[in-house]
Amino acid sequence: MIDRKRVEEIFEKLGVLTKGHFLYTSGMHGEQYLQCARILEQPKYAEEIIKGLAEEFKDDNIDLVVGPAIGGITISYEFGRQLGTPSIFAEREDDKMTLRRGFSIPKGARVLVVEDVVTTGGSVKEVIKLVKEAGGILAGVAILVDRTGGEIDFGTKLVTAYSEKFKAYAPEDCPICKEGNIPLEKPGSRKIKK
Repeated sequence: MIDRKRVEEIFEKLGVLTKGHFLYTSGMHGEQYLQCARILEQPKYAEEIIKGLAEEFKDDNIDLVVGPAIGGITISYEFGRQLGTPSIFAEREDDKMTLRRGFSIPKGARVLVVEDVVTTGGSVKEVIKLVKEAGGILAGVAILVDRTGGEIDFGTKLVTAYSEKFKAYAPEDCPICKEGNIPLEKPGSRKIKK
């Protein structure tokens, strides 16, 4: 397992943690944002962190790694490389997570679901549902950043590189919006429905 202090050193070196007024993919607002793409642009650091997480699953007989697009694509690949297993990703189509590109989950396969950042866990839960519907066996979940501070529960083994409770607000309750002096940014990759 990678040491949290080492993860924080990497985050600081790469400028991963930023402060401001952010619209999260969940639709919630917050004042902190972890841009995991900054980690993934530096393969040696991504490898170091994911290798530490993957070690936690080395005895779990993982057959397949799957992550939700877009954040989970590179992470899924690196977990697959570290565990010596195939790696695929799920994509949103017509507002539903699905497997495309000829990807499939073999019935009975032990599957590790991976993600870059979790705020509410919605995308991970959708991928877990996809795994189970395909007849796969959920072997665990691995996350680079857990914004719930360990409150998230997927009903399976969960390993995170960094877990911190980030305050998130419904738009109508956001104190930053009420102050009105910091513009709202949407730094993630997915569009939010209004």
